[in-house]
Amino acid sequence: MNRSTGFAFIAPLLVLMIVAFNLPILYMLGLAFWEKGQGFTLEHYEGLLEAPVYLRVLGNTLRISLIATIANVAIGYPLAHWMRGLGRRARLVAIALVVLPFWVSILVRTYAWIVVLGNGGLVNRGLQWLGLTDAPVQFLYNELGVTIGMANVLLPFLVLPLFAAMIRIDDRLLQAAASLGAPPRTIFWKVYFPLTLPALAAGTLLVFILCLGFYVTPAVLGGGRVPMISNLLDTLINQIPRWEQASAISTILLIVALLIFAGYRRLDRKASA
Repeated sequence: MNRSTGFAFIAPLLVLMIVAFNLPILYMLGLAFWEKGQGFTLEHYEGLLEAPVYLRVLGNTLRISLIATIANVAIGYPLAHWMRGLGRRARLVAIALVVLPFWVSILVRTYAWIVVLGNGGLVNRGLQWLGLTDAPVQFLYNELGVTIGMANVLLPFLVLPLFAAMIRIDDRLLQAAASLGAPPRTIFWKVYFPLTLPALAAGTLLVFILCLGFYVTPAVLGGGRVPMISNLLDTLINQIPRWEQASAISTILLIVALLIFAGYRRLDRKASA
């Protein structure tokens, strides 16, 4: 009776998940293997192999996503570690500042980078005022601008889970290592870092997968000069249109994301064993 009652409560949510998420994915997968008048076909995938531009865009997407993820790790880990060492009130302020970008539209934040990084923006004016450059540095409409924008938008997705893992670390473990004569560097790498590694790996995976499907930031800060999968899909769906080709590319991107997640799960199991 309890099981039946429980299933009755979750049944509406289950139906919503199937209709809103699973069926569209199945429809997308079907488009890639179907052609009107021919039925089942693989010519859409053959077209991807015959046109190297698609594979080049996929490689470009993976590379930019990897760079943006590494930038997030390089910034997010020290930031989360610094937040852990703050007092209670200062920690609440720091958390509020990290969460604050979620209250602002991604589109607004992306356009704000144009004001900051443009030829007449704050950064270029500062560089010229300091005498470091004679002419404006081209930060926008290239991979550098896209990487900066993506790292900024996705930074909270890495900092928050890392911070949550760090504040759960018992300080007595670090004190015990210090009492046994371990220097601070050894304590960090042998005790502290391994305890934060699972959260770091999960946050890194989340950021990387989100980077793969990013659209707004590459479209605005890239200015159409930085080809990524999301922008290519927009062209194939809204401008050409080639829904079947877009479906094939989306399927490949989905497979890549699943393979990355499967690799992460395998490494996680080995580490936990």
